[in-house]
Amino acid sequence: MVGPVDSDEPIVIVRFDRRTHMFGPPNDEAFAGHPLAKRGLKPYGAFRIENSSWIRRLERMNSVHSQHRAENYWKLQHLVFSFHDSTFECVCLKFDIRTAQGSIKDVIPEMVELLDWGGSDHPR
Repeated sequence: MVGPVDSDEPIVIVRFDRRTHMFGPPNDEAFAGHPLAKRGLKPYGAFRIENSSWIRRLERMNSVHSQHRAENYWKLQHLVFSFHDSTFECVCLKFDIRTAQGSIKDVIPEMVELLDWGGSDHPR
């Protein structure tokens, strides 16, 4: 566990382009209830979901739009990060990973800079 103030542990910062995400349940004790658990998804891991039904649903929802292009969905990725108390899932086109050392407090300035309030939708 990386401490909020006093820690010298490795930290990973992952930045995604903005598409869609879910954050919350299941935790590790209820992970068997996740729809993808029977297909190999496990707690305490990072996963890329191949042939994602979530991406297919997003494409179908958008198909009513007059400017819809199904091919815009072909390169999207469905990623899952499962933790002790929660699970983070996202659909993104791109992401980047950075490592740091220290506490949460130590990396907040870098995280704020990565938010890119200027409006860029894609990691650099």
